[in-house]
Amino acid sequence: MKALEETFRETMPPGMGYDYMGMSFQEKQAQQGVSPGLVFGLSLLFVFLILAALYESWSLPFSVLLGTPIAVFGAFITLWLRGMENNIYAQIGLVMLIGLAAKNAILIVEFAKAEHEKGKALLDAALEGARLRLRPILMTSLAFIFGLLPLWFASGSGAAARRILGSTVIGGMIAASAIAIFLIPVAFYAVEKFATRRKSPAAPQSPPAVSPTPGEGGQPSLGSAVPV
Repeated sequence: MKALEETFRETMPPGMGYDYMGMSFQEKQAQQGVSPGLVFGLSLLFVFLILAALYESWSLPFSVLLGTPIAVFGAFITLWLRGMENNIYAQIGLVMLIGLAAKNAILIVEFAKAEHEKGKALLDAALEGARLRLRPILMTSLAFIFGLLPLWFASGSGAAARRILGSTVIGGMIAASAIAIFLIPVAFYAVEKFATRRKSPAAPQSPPAVSPTPGEGGQPSLGSAVPV
C-alpha cells in the first residue's frame, strides 16, 4: 500500500486522488485507532489490578511486574539478531510476554509471601521462595519454549509471521527464565521492605519533663510547672 501511494504521487497529475476499500480500508482505519503504546499500557494496568486483587496488596504487584521489562528486552534482542522488524505479530508476542513473565514471578512471590506471613524473616522468605520454585519455573518455561520451536523454524506460506511471533516469545521467555528469576526475589525483598517501612508508625515521643523554677521570694515564677 505504501508503494502504491508513492507510485501514485509520482505518476498521477495533481488533480487525481485515490481511496481504499475492503481490507485495505479497514487497515487504514486501524492505523488511526488505538496506538500500540496504549495497548501495552492497558495490558500492564489490567495485570497490575488483577494482582492487587489477588494479593490484597498494592505493593506486591510491583515485585511481580518488575521482571516484565527484562522479557521485553530479550524479545527485542532476538528480533534484532534475526533481522526481523517490530510489526503486529511481534506486538502480539509482547502482549503474551506480559502474562508469561508475570506467571514466573507469581510462582516465587506467592510462596515467599506465604512464608513471610508464617513468621519467617523477609530475606529468608525470598530466598526460600526462589529456591523451591526454581525447578517448576524452569520446567514450565522450557516446555513452553520447546512448544514454540515450530514457529521459530516455520516454512511455507505465512512463515514470516509465524517466525516473528515465535522469535518474540521465545527470546522473551529465555530472558525471563535466565535473568528475571534471579531478580524477582531481590525485587520482592526491596518492595516489601520499603512498604513495611512506610506502614510502620513512628514511635510516640514522650513530652519533655519540666522542672519547676522558683521565682523571686521562693515563689514559682510565671509559666513554670507547679507540682500538685
